[in-house]
Amino acid sequence: MNLLRIFCSLSAVPVSCRWVLFNDAGAHPGVGALAQLPQGAARIELVLAASDVLLVSARLPSTGNRRSAALLAYAVEERLASDPDAAQVSILGRRDGEDVLAVVDRLRLQAWRDALAAAGITVDSVHCETLMLPLQHGEWSLCWNGQEGHVRIGEFEGGATDCGDRHTPPLALQQWLAEARAHAIVPTTIALYLTAPAAKPDLEAWQSELGVSLRIAVAQDWHTTAVPVGARLDQRRRRWYPSAAMVVRWRPIGWMLLVALLLHSAALLGDRMRLASEQQQLRQQMEARFRALFPDAVAVADPVLQMRRQLTRARHAANQPDAGDFPIMLGKVSAVLAAAPTAPLHALSYENGRMTLEWTALDDVLARRTQQLLMDAGFAVEMVPAARSANRGTVTLTLRSP
Repeated sequence: MNLLRIFCSLSAVPVSCRWVLFNDAGAHPGVGALAQLPQGAARIELVLAASDVLLVSARLPSTGNRRSAALLAYAVEERLASDPDAAQVSILGRRDGEDVLAVVDRLRLQAWRDALAAAGITVDSVHCETLMLPLQHGEWSLCWNGQEGHVRIGEFEGGATDCGDRHTPPLALQQWLAEARAHAIVPTTIALYLTAPAAKPDLEAWQSELGVSLRIAVAQDWHTTAVPVGARLDQRRRRWYPSAAMVVRWRPIGWMLLVALLLHSAALLGDRMRLASEQQQLRQQMEARFRALFPDAVAVADPVLQMRRQLTRARHAANQPDAGDFPIMLGKVSAVLAAAPTAPLHALSYENGRMTLEWTALDDVLARRTQQLLMDAGFAVEMVPAARSANRGTVTLTLRSP
């Protein structure tokens, strides 16, 4: 376990905080500037003060968009003194058919997130100090510093109290008890967690005011114990942040993938350079061969095409037909078109071993079939994209003999 738990108050300027680092050696609490926070924790939790979080119950419509920001803000609008748009509202759970919502100041929370991020700390989850108090069945828990505190009355319920003294319990606690009596769910005991021995109240006076027995819980700082922090307050957040543990776990794999990608890219670049070199060498060999056979050539731009033309001239000089001659190409094309069902030919032209066929009413399927038949006959066929005009399609095929 390697957990960093940061305690903060949204009303304070985000420059320093209390924190506890939990690892295999135990708990290591500290206080200091954000820049001095321990680095490299596998998980980072931000715990907000009880006074910064309002826990309320509301009935939300059972719709697929029940977690929308606008709906949640509207559900708690009557409980807020500020603009609902400035609040971040999250659903914690359900109690007695109602949804329990947590409300925090969105801008102040984001200011703390940004300040921690500037210090190299990425928060994985946000929690409330109220829900960290230990809770037993039939019992409430109250953290008290002698003047004020916060109480947890259920799995998702509780909040900060107002002021009190040694003889008078806080009024908010009395109101919670009055509401509990109205619903017949009064706790049997309230456990007191004192922040200091001097914070101990007059138990008899408090019990007389509250009508509930009190007990002093074991003197243990639950801030520095690895207790569950309760439900997250940022469940509604849609943006995803990788946790520190995930970053640590995947960093070696990421480096391996990066190295593999670099090696693969280098291999592709080397292969491309090798192929380009071979292509250049082959072209030089073809040019040299062409010049050796036809020394009278002035320039060599396309050795393959120029060689084909020279061979055609040589055959014609010897009174031999060439595969690119018009009669031979026309005979092959006529045989193909006669054997295949196709539309009437609109135009035919020939120039230097290249024949162009044009149809005006040939659909795509028939055009592809005709192209394949001509290729099977030994032609190099190129299809010109159809030109649509006057609701008539024109298909053009350009043929070359091998």
